[in-house]
Amino acid sequence: MAKKTDNTEEKIMAVEEALSRSEVFIERNQKLLGIVIGGLALLVLAYFGFQRFYLMPQEKEAQSQMFMAEKYFEQDSLKLALNGDGMYPGFLGIIDDYGMTKSARLAHYYAGIIYLNEGQFEEAISHLKKFKIKDALVAPMAKGAIGDAYMELGKTTEAGEQYLQAAKISKNDFTTPVFLQKAAWAFEDAGDNKKALAAYERIRTEFPRSAEARDVEKFIAKLKGQE
Repeated sequence: MAKKTDNTEEKIMAVEEALSRSEVFIERNQKLLGIVIGGLALLVLAYFGFQRFYLMPQEKEAQSQMFMAEKYFEQDSLKLALNGDGMYPGFLGIIDDYGMTKSARLAHYYAGIIYLNEGQFEEAISHLKKFKIKDALVAPMAKGAIGDAYMELGKTTEAGEQYLQAAKISKNDFTTPVFLQKAAWAFEDAGDNKKALAAYERIRTEFPRSAEARDVEKFIAKLKGQE
């Protein structure tokens, strides 16, 4: 019993010593701690001030400027959408003028799709990789478009990896089996039958009711016959 009491007293003394050391440290470094805390407070205020008084107005202005580019995009007037019409900026202008905004990141997606349609695949990849918005529909489409650009460049392994990422971003019955099928085709072209087979088997097991599953047994049988 005495031993237990001694251990308890030792623990209490150790805690008291630690608290005493902390108090001494605070007293000796009170000025420094004040500077550090004050600096952190200023950083927090600066961040919220930047968001409130700079970034939010920039975002609002960017949205109002970009609506015409989006309209041209919907009308398939892609050059006007990309470069502007002299009164309103195109997507490239939005990127240059409002680079820190969400609108500018979305403009990268539009610009990438336009360059993809125009056959400028390296430019398409460059812009699409700068699209970093967590969106359940657009984000996988952007990754898939990068895959399409790599396919056009003959970089089939890179294309397959992008398609797999597109399938992973937002798992659903609509886009996921499409990208899995594209990944399988890309890996087949690259001669990587193992990865192609894995993609086909995911379609068969995870999306048996999808349109892509209709012929998947045929593709699987063909690849297994080559083993």
